[in-house]
Amino acid sequence: MSVYKKILIVGAGIGGLSAAIHLASQGHQVSILERQPRVGGKLNHLALDGFSFDTGPSLITMPYVLRELFATAGRRLEDYLDLQPLDETCRYFYRDGAILHAWRDHEKLAREFARFNGHDSESFWRFLKQARTIFEASADPFLYNSPGGPLEVLQTFIRFVLEGHPTTTDAEQSGLAERLKAVLTALAPTTLDQHVRSFFEDEHIRQLFARYATYNGSSPYQVASVYSIIPYVELADGGWYPRGGIYELARALEKVARELGVQIETDCEVRRILVEHGQARGVVLADGRVLRSDLVVANSDVVTTYRELLSPSSGQARQTRKLEQLEPSSSGFVLLLGTKRQYPELAHHNIFFSDDYQAEFQDLFERKVPQRKPTVYVCATTRTDPSQAPAGHENLFVLVNAPYLTETSNWQQEAPQYRDLVLDVLASYPQIDLHDIREQLVCEHILTPEDFQRKYGANAGSIYGLSSNARMAPFTRPANRASDLQGLYFVGGSTHPGGGVPLVMLSGKIVAGLIAEDYT
Repeated sequence: MSVYKKILIVGAGIGGLSAAIHLASQGHQVSILERQPRVGGKLNHLALDGFSFDTGPSLITMPYVLRELFATAGRRLEDYLDLQPLDETCRYFYRDGAILHAWRDHEKLAREFARFNGHDSESFWRFLKQARTIFEASADPFLYNSPGGPLEVLQTFIRFVLEGHPTTTDAEQSGLAERLKAVLTALAPTTLDQHVRSFFEDEHIRQLFARYATYNGSSPYQVASVYSIIPYVELADGGWYPRGGIYELARALEKVARELGVQIETDCEVRRILVEHGQARGVVLADGRVLRSDLVVANSDVVTTYRELLSPSSGQARQTRKLEQLEPSSSGFVLLLGTKRQYPELAHHNIFFSDDYQAEFQDLFERKVPQRKPTVYVCATTRTDPSQAPAGHENLFVLVNAPYLTETSNWQQEAPQYRDLVLDVLASYPQIDLHDIREQLVCEHILTPEDFQRKYGANAGSIYGLSSNARMAPFTRPANRASDLQGLYFVGGSTHPGGGVPLVMLSGKIVAGLIAEDYT
């Protein structure tokens, strides 16, 4: 029999909202305390001079995770969101003048690859099949459940090899040899870049698949080949966009949470998590109030939580030092640009690749300096949703991967020059005329790693919590349940299963499951 609890959630990011919906659906009394003026965390929004900008994630994948969350609350996603599939998931611009259209339709995508290399068109199908099998093998231990130790993961892999995936029909089930090969690939020390090169010959296509390491703030030259599941989940279900902007997702989850009785207080800063006799028993707010609870769920960054929200008297100094030794993910340098003309050569999502991809990641994770020749991502949501800018105008979200903050970081000084560098890079591609973008600006806003740290408490300004570059990253990522502090749980991109909208939502489900397990 379940024991219903009074639960406080620190932070109303997507992880906190997901956890609140799951926990309220179980009958718990749930309150969320959010430091910012509105919910969403890094998935947020800025309205500027008639333009609408999403300031965080710009793409929705794994839509079934979102549908399941609404179903848990007894709701239909369609009653809250108008989720639109994108026919062209992304448009890739290369320094040599090439353009590659990443179509949602696999047949069209294979034909697009054939324009570059006939061998790679055939290899695409082999890559897709093996990536699906790796996903089936690794999803249970690494995505859908609380993380176990290496032995438990190995047992899960052995069971998969012998029995296949329980939700896959016999007709779709891969053979035993294929399942074994997938597991060996998932466990191999091979990097994502090396894995991609074993399938594809053309450098354009290799670069396309390698970039998926950036989806969790890591390097394709360090992250393990098991992360080939990242391009798979995008290829399997395509990319999606909620009409009205990605922030509509946060609004929808807030509405569902409130309908379930969740209390949400914004402009409410938690100063400290209250610990009594080795148990989290509430929070102390910046205004001096003390709010007591049976359990605390932290949607704040795990490293920041241990470092700033748990007092030294809580006995967590050793765990704090351990967490601080883990490598943060990359951060981001963002330009929000409103222009008085449109650029029809742009798709909804666009990547402008550099011609020295490896050097970028050396800058990011070895030198820890802003990239000298960056790859630039540009999102133009007006392609799908004209309401996001005045008629005939463009709202451009421009993102460059940036290193996490170090003692030598000084974005206040570097941001203006780096902004000019990024605009110069965009103006240099021969496939599209962006030379006049400065003259066309109506409004502009810059976000740096320092903003992510200041606004959202992101450790070292990281966007995705911790990188997955280390070989044992799936096992060293902070767990969803505090190991030596009873009643404290974690959701969000800095904990298991990792960064990205669907995984952050899954962290909320995992925590609700742990609480049900602990108090039943």
